[in-house]
Amino acid sequence: MDDPLLIREMTLADCHRVSEIRIRGWRSAYRGLMPQPFLDALSVQADAERRRARFGRGGGSVVDLVVERDGEVLGWACHGPYRDGERRTEDAELYAIYVDARRFGSGLGHALLQESVRRCTQAGHPRMLLWVVKGNTRARRFYERRDFFADGAEEPFEVDGVPVPELRYARTLTP
Repeated sequence: MDDPLLIREMTLADCHRVSEIRIRGWRSAYRGLMPQPFLDALSVQADAERRRARFGRGGGSVVDLVVERDGEVLGWACHGPYRDGERRTEDAELYAIYVDARRFGSGLGHALLQESVRRCTQAGHPRMLLWVVKGNTRARRFYERRDFFADGAEEPFEVDGVPVPELRYARTLTP
């Protein structure tokens, strides 16, 4: 029988595994939405090095969480203050959430999102916002089933000269 899920703050030792999950997640979620040469060129090693270099920065305002089962890290989420250009607002932002692609639909993403929402609610943020690639219907359905809604904001995003529009989703956080 599987051990229960453990959600905890990410450690420096988790950086490589988180990068594996993130890069595989990009390659899976954005196939057909971003140029394939860009996705193929993504490097787990380079991503892990950047992650290690940035680890612990941000003065505690950025929270990296991992979910594990049986001692294996299976997902990662990151949240912090909402970024409106260079300005921070009272809202929280879910910067990223990725689950091992072999575990889609297993409840890991839901558990990570619930914990991020719980922490942001407890910290007193009025809303949680996030950006999602417009064509990523799987992710959009995931957020919509968890009380997030597209609030009408759209952000231009470009990858190797190809437009990849993002939509902003919002959820009111109630203590």
